[in-house]
Amino acid sequence: MVSNLILYAVAIIFLIYSYLKDKKKTKQALTKGYKSFINILPEFLTIILLIGMVLSILNPQIVSSLIGTSSGIWGILSSSIIGAITLIPGFIAFPLAKNLLDYGAGIVPIAAFVSSLMMVGVVTIPLEKKYFGSKLTYIRNALAFVFSIVIALVMGAMPWIY
Repeated sequence: MVSNLILYAVAIIFLIYSYLKDKKKTKQALTKGYKSFINILPEFLTIILLIGMVLSILNPQIVSSLIGTSSGIWGILSSSIIGAITLIPGFIAFPLAKNLLDYGAGIVPIAAFVSSLMMVGVVTIPLEKKYFGSKLTYIRNALAFVFSIVIALVMGAMPWIY
């Protein structure tokens, strides 16, 4: 809470400084930021709504049994696969991961989910193939998938992190 207030205060101070230094550029930047926010708002609200619906359907016992600490390799693989085929921005993925942890998910499956979500791009394969070619795209995604599982296992081997 206090750290949020500090960040807001610093942002406001820099905004005031920017405005005093160059009013025109500051207004342009705020306008661009507002337009970007409006453009992303429909997807953002849709994702928030979907996450809310999923968390209202799932109870902690279900989450714990599917991706809890005792879910084993199947929990890690399923989380990693779901992360690989899902297209969620990071600013949604990390709060979602925290909510899932609060619902009883294990750190290893959540680490697999988040790392594969950020590194593997099943949904973006057609676009990636267009620019990088099929071979490089599939190699990169396969390696990213393997590394996401390795990262999750390393996270599980470091209990002092959490």
